[in-house]
Parts: sequence; structure tokens; C-alpha cells
Amino acid sequence: MTETLTLSTAMPAPTPAATRPHGVRRVLYESAYCLSAFPIALVAFVVVIVDLSLGLALAIFIGGILLISVGIMVARGFARFERIRLRGMLGREAPTPHYVCAPSGAGFWRRSLTPLKDAQSWLDVVWALVGLVTGTFAFGVTLVWWVAAGTGLTYWFWQHWVPAGDDEEGLASLLGFGTGRTPESLANLALGAILLFTLPFAVRLVTTIHASLAWVLLSSRADLQHEVARVEDSRDAARVAEAESMRRLERDIHDGPQQRLVRLTMDLGRAKKQVAEDPERAAATIDDALTQARETVAELRSLSRGIAPPLLVDRGLAAALEEMLAQSPVPVESRIDVPTQLPPHVETAVYFVVAESLTNVAKHAAAAAVTVSVVAGEREVEVRVEDDGVGGAHPAKGLGLAGLRQRLAAVDGTLEISSPEWHGTVVDARIPL
Repeated sequence: MTETLTLSTAMPAPTPAATRPHGVRRVLYESAYCLSAFPIALVAFVVVIVDLSLGLALAIFIGGILLISVGIMVARGFARFERIRLRGMLGREAPTPHYVCAPSGAGFWRRSLTPLKDAQSWLDVVWALVGLVTGTFAFGVTLVWWVAAGTGLTYWFWQHWVPAGDDEEGLASLLGFGTGRTPESLANLALGAILLFTLPFAVRLVTTIHASLAWVLLSSRADLQHEVARVEDSRDAARVAEAESMRRLERDIHDGPQQRLVRLTMDLGRAKKQVAEDPERAAATIDDALTQARETVAELRSLSRGIAPPLLVDRGLAAALEEMLAQSPVPVESRIDVPTQLPPHVETAVYFVVAESLTNVAKHAAAAAVTVSVVAGEREVEVRVEDDGVGGAHPAKGLGLAGLRQRLAAVDGTLEISSPEWHGTVVDARIPL
């Protein structure tokens, strides 16, 4: 059975991408949107303005404040309905912003007065008032265009029931095409064809005006709130990744170099005592101490590469990756296509994605070959590491993938892992530029 695991460190979009209608369906949907805009906007305007007017008039009384709050809630309802219309009839993304809500268990007055301090609620009120202007304009233009186009295209049929006087001037005579039913039918047919051809453009224009104002007032804050939440999540992920890196570094130093240094101190102390009594044993002890010192230095260098690889800092990402791939115990086929200069945080993230993936391949995958691809595009760097090993990689197994996920979250990156049993592992990371 194939198991695919997807880890996404970026926040999900506020709403799924809507599907816009096309062709004739789009014209019909946009026409219906415009024709329904006026009655809906009229009802919203009347209800909200009456409610708010009464509330302001009675503001010195308790009931007036409650009426204002009720008017704001009514405006919220019309705003939610308009977002539904934008998504359903136009196929536009219209996310709903987060409203300020009273905490659970709050009293009646706090729940009633909370909408008064919510900025988005007041934007909903503004929409209920100004939406009538664009809604009326969209309704009028759409209705006139449809009626004029339909009238011109069908004039040849129903003109027989229209009484015509001898001296009556019609469209044909005004345009200089002559008088009579035939020229009049042809002139109206031509006018109807022109209006029918321009109908999609006219409807699209007024739809864009009305819908754009609705989006700015009713949904633009949702994008801002989403961006703020994304930045906060990235900051939290960076803090978690930094804390975990420090704890891991402290543990590695304690388990490795610190223990070697303790042994080195003991060996040197023993050699000091042996110098006078047994010089040969003292020399052997000193040789062991030198070996311990060299191993300690090598381990400290390895730990320093885990913090900030010197080659990455000195010569750039491409050189650091080439050296890493050359030292891999598993044969590597690579494609490195990155510019000489990338943001430092991007270079570090790319380096550690490749390093952690190759470490997992060497320790756990039992692979015969691995393919590494690092390609920089206009907006992001894609890192793909694929092996032909046993598969079954999972962050819960402690293979370092969970820490890698945190590191990518700190730079707004995404990580996808596909690792079916006995079918190899594919690690695909994307780091935005």
C-alpha cells in the first residue's frame, strides 16, 4: 500500500480558490448579480439607516445603544450574504475577516457592545450605505443594455402590432436610411446586434465596479489578518526551531566533546604522575590524550558546521552543496542551479534540507542511489531529494524531519514527503525568495 505524507508549514489560504464561470454562463451570472444588486442594496440601506438613525436619536437612552448594535449586526448579515454572492455568482475569492467577539461567559452588555469596537463591523455598515450607489448603477446599466438589445433584435417581429403614422420618424429615418417598416426593422436589428455584442463588456464593467468595492470593504481585511497570522506563526516556528537547535547543540556537546575533554583531563593527570615512575607508560598515555584531543577538535568542527557551515559562509551555497554531496556515502546524482547570491536564511535552509535528507538516506534508507535537485526560480528555491531505499520515513520516527519542518516554517517554506514502504522516499521542499 502506498502512503503519502504531506507536511505544509505555510498557513492555508483563507478560502479555497473559487471557480469562475466562463462564456455565456459568465455573462448570465454577472447579469443576475447586477440585477439583484439594487434590491438587496436597497433593503440593506433602508434597514441599516433606519436602525442607526433611531439608535443615534435615542443614544442618550440605553435602548439607543442597543439599536446601534442591532444595526451593526444587521449590516454584518448583509455583508456575509454579499460575500456568498461574490463566491457563488462571480467565482471570486471573498474570505470572511475575523470579527471581534466577546469572550465565552461574557455578560449581556459586553456581548451587546462588543460589535461597536470592531473595525470590520463598521466597514460592513459603510457597505450597506454606499453599496446602494454602485448597486443602482450596475442594475441600471445591465437592465438598459439587456432591454435595448432584446428590443432591437426582436423589433422585426413585434413592429407589426405598433401603429405607425405617416409623419412619424423612426430610428431608420433619423440615421438617414429612409422610412418604412423594412428600413426600421433593419436599423433596429443592427442596433440590437451591436448592443448584444457589447453586452458582455458593459456588464463586466459594472460588475467589476460593484464587486471590487464589495471586496475592498468586506474581504480585504481578511488578507491582512491572514498575513499577520502567517507572520506570527513563522515567528513562533523560528523560536521553536532555535530553542530545539540550542537544546540539541547542548546535548551534543555534553555527550561528545565534553566527555572527551573530561577523559583528556584524566589522561593528562595520569601521565603527569607516570612521568617520574614509568616514562614509557606516560608516553603511551600522552599519545592517547593526543588522539582524544584530535577527535574532540574534529567533533567540535562537525558541531560548528551544524550551526553555520564555514564553506557556506565563505564560498556560497553551490560550493557547500558540492562538498556535502562529494562526502556522501551513497552515490549521488545532482543538479545544482542556484545564483551566486541568495538571502542568507534561504541558503541556510536549503543547506540543512539537503544535509538532513542525505543523513536520513545514509542512516535509514538502505538506498543504492540518491538524486538531489536544487533549482532556484523567480520566487522560490525548490529542493528535491529522492532515493531508492526502503521508504517508510515519518516525522514521528525521530528521523529529524520534524525539526526540518520547524526550520522551514521559520522561513515560510513548505515540506512534502512521499515515502511509501519499499518504494523509496521523496523529500520536496520549497523556500520562498
